This record gives sequence, structure tokens and C-alpha cells, in this order.
Amino acid sequence: MSIEIYVVAHKSYRMPANDGIYIPVQVGFNDTISGFKRDDTGENIHDKNGSYCELTAQYWAWKNRTADVKGLVHYRRLFVSRQAHGRFNYDQVLGASEIETLLTKYDVIVPKKRNYYIETLANHYKHSHLDIGLTTLDDIIKADFSTYWPAYKHHLQEKKGHMFNMLIAKGPVFDDYSKWLFEVLGKVEAKIDISHFSKSEQRIYGYLSELLLDVWLETNHLTYVEVPVAFVEGENLFKKGLVMIKRKLVGFSEEKRS
Repeated sequence: MSIEIYVVAHKSYRMPANDGIYIPVQVGFNDTISGFKRDDTGENIHDKNGSYCELTAQYWAWKNRTADVKGLVHYRRLFVSRQAHGRFNYDQVLGASEIETLLTKYDVIVPKKRNYYIETLANHYKHSHLDIGLTTLDDIIKADFSTYWPAYKHHLQEKKGHMFNMLIAKGPVFDDYSKWLFEVLGKVEAKIDISHFSKSEQRIYGYLSELLLDVWLETNHLTYVEVPVAFVEGENLFKKGLVMIKRKLVGFSEEKRS
């Protein structure tokens, strides 16, 4: 089967060579990077990259690519083989044969769940971002996607979730998820004026989308397998933990604006 894993990047960076299945996709408004596909070709939402983040590449892949298997990863965050051990190297990146084997047993390949330990996913979002994004998403799911409401309500009270906007699935599954995801986010976008948000908070739809994959998987009774994710440049978990505790204790520092 044909496999394309789209590696989202905004700058030139080393890409996995595994089996030729990794397709670098340039997002943002920088000069063209040689050898990269661009998210401003074909049907696209390239101009929304500032608020949709890596999802502009997902939209592009949904609308313009026809591979049997599609996936979305990041230039600094990659799926690695479940047999990988020790310090990361590019030889450990998940390859075609393992992907094919996993997708004969499961519908979707996802990252291992991230555990926030001291707070629910809803509270973590509220302690990290402006409230209006989550409250608007609540209203949209409840009113316009009511079949998803039970799973959504349950998931937001959990402390673990499949984050990072990373997945690999057979093409129709990837496309079905994308169709639903962008319909949901489009309705949220129509309700919120983000023009006065900080540059970081304008990334709202990239943040919100991390809460939705599990809701879609559960509601549609899809099976998944968790695969390790390597942070190519490392990850300071201690620093992240301190930031999370600080936000929980003192709240989100940016003025709460609607």
C-alpha cells in the first residue's frame, strides 16, 4: 500500500529517510524550502496557519493527497518503533513495514497518552489558555455534534490524552477525521474574534484540536495502538512540570479576554 507521513515544518530541517514514506510539508510564510511540499498548493487554508498551526498541513493532506495511508507528525516530534531503545536516532523512526502491520490490527496509530497527573484536561486547558476557546467548543459540541457530547464530556474530565496532533491511519479514516475536525473548528472559529489575542493565544485551533482526537475515536468506536514519540531536540519534563504547577496555582497569566 502507498504510505505518506506528512512531516510539518516551517524551516529547513533533517527529515526521516525511512522507506521514502516521510513527506516534508512546509507551513507558514517563509521562503520555499527545496524538496518540501507546501501547504499553500491545491485546496488549502495556508493563510490560517497562525491560528491552525500544523493543522494547515493536515487540511492540505486531506484535500490533496490520495495515499492508502496518511499520517501527520512534526519535524521535532516523530513516531518511533515500539522496539526502539536508548537515545533517539533517525533509524528508529517508525517504518513502512511496522505501520502496515499495525494497521492490519488497529484503525489508528496514535502517540502514547500524556498524563497531566494533577489536573483534568479541561482544567489544564483553562490554566494554560484563554477560557473562551474551551467554553465555545463546549457549546458547539453540545449543540451541533450532540452524538459526540458524552465522549467529549467524559474525556475533558480525564487526566490523560493523546496530544500533539499526531496520528497515522488508512486514508479514508484520516480523511473522515479531518472532515469532522475542520467542521467543528470552523464553527468555533465563526464564534470567536481572535484579532486582539496575543500571538501565542491566536494558535487557539491548534490547541483545541488536541482535545478532539480521543472524542472522535471513542464516539466512532475506532481501535488504536499507542506508539512512542521521540522529541528530536529533547524535552525538559522538569521545566514543563514546574510551569504546569505554577499555572495551576496562580492561573493563566494573560488577561482573560473575550
